[in-house]
Amino acid sequence: MFENMPMFIKIGLAVVIALVLSFAATPVVKWFANRVGAIDVPKDSRRVHKEPIPRLGGLAIFIGFLLSVILLTDITRQIQGVLLGAVVVVIIGVIDDIMPLPALLKFFIQIIAALIAVGHGVVIDAFSNPFVFSASNYIYLRSFSIPITVIWIVAITNSVNLIDGLDGLAVGVSIISSIVLLIISLIVSDPNVALIMAALAGACLGFMPYNFNPAKIFMGDAGALLLGYILATVSILGLFKFYAVVSFAAPFLVLALPLFDTSFAFVRRLLKGKNPMSPDRGHFHHRLLDMGLSQKQAVAVLYAISGVLGFAAVVIAMSDEIRALIFIAALLIAAIVVFLVYRGKWKK
Repeated sequence: MFENMPMFIKIGLAVVIALVLSFAATPVVKWFANRVGAIDVPKDSRRVHKEPIPRLGGLAIFIGFLLSVILLTDITRQIQGVLLGAVVVVIIGVIDDIMPLPALLKFFIQIIAALIAVGHGVVIDAFSNPFVFSASNYIYLRSFSIPITVIWIVAITNSVNLIDGLDGLAVGVSIISSIVLLIISLIVSDPNVALIMAALAGACLGFMPYNFNPAKIFMGDAGALLLGYILATVSILGLFKFYAVVSFAAPFLVLALPLFDTSFAFVRRLLKGKNPMSPDRGHFHHRLLDMGLSQKQAVAVLYAISGVLGFAAVVIAMSDEIRALIFIAALLIAAIVVFLVYRGKWKK
């Protein structure tokens, strides 16, 4: 039905289908969340909302995304693995939104979901050498490919979940990351990945009006885990798989914001002698709020950072010759922002 359509029309259609379905499904999901008691009650200082708000919004995102992908993409064996793993993380996310589960159990299920994708061929075999003066152009992982792939998928899945602390933050950052991956996949001529990212961006856009401050519904773990998992697995197909074209830096730049935040959270907790998986109020968005920014201002700042890093990834994909310069510049920008945030030098 859609096979002979021009690619840009198919991409637009993928966005529209996912957007409309997600937007239409969200009120139904909100009603369902209220019925089953999937409500986020503000019971500690980490939460910035004052009133109970229903969760499970990720179900609406999943519905829009899944149907758009099924209708418009070529469901290869790798895509089958991605979708099967996504079903697993959404199921565990829905259960956790209704009845909180132990962190260790969720972590174990995420590893299973990652292994499902790996078993279907979603594996990081090699990537371009970040050391520009090295005699070898590529780093081949060989026996380390599977464990490194699993670590990458689980890390990104949790990273997106951890930044889901302000209205519209995780869904907005995911939209930016999806658009960046879409552009890069077009540069390296991978229409399937482009369509998947268009569907994800569309599904997030359909949910955004309900989630932007003041939020009427949260995506919950069902949404955050889904977004992290899809971005992680598709980045392997759309970036690492094209290591001869896209440099080592690109996938890390696309997902830099959640990666940096998660890395600092783990280090911070370990230095304090705490469980690295235990929640706290030290994430970037919390620090921005503590500096006097409103929720909308903090989200806008983090959108801007994500957008700058994503733009750097696109430039790298388009011009391999200056990849080292762009990578270093982007890292410096990110490092300066992180330093300012942690030192609290921004004025109100």
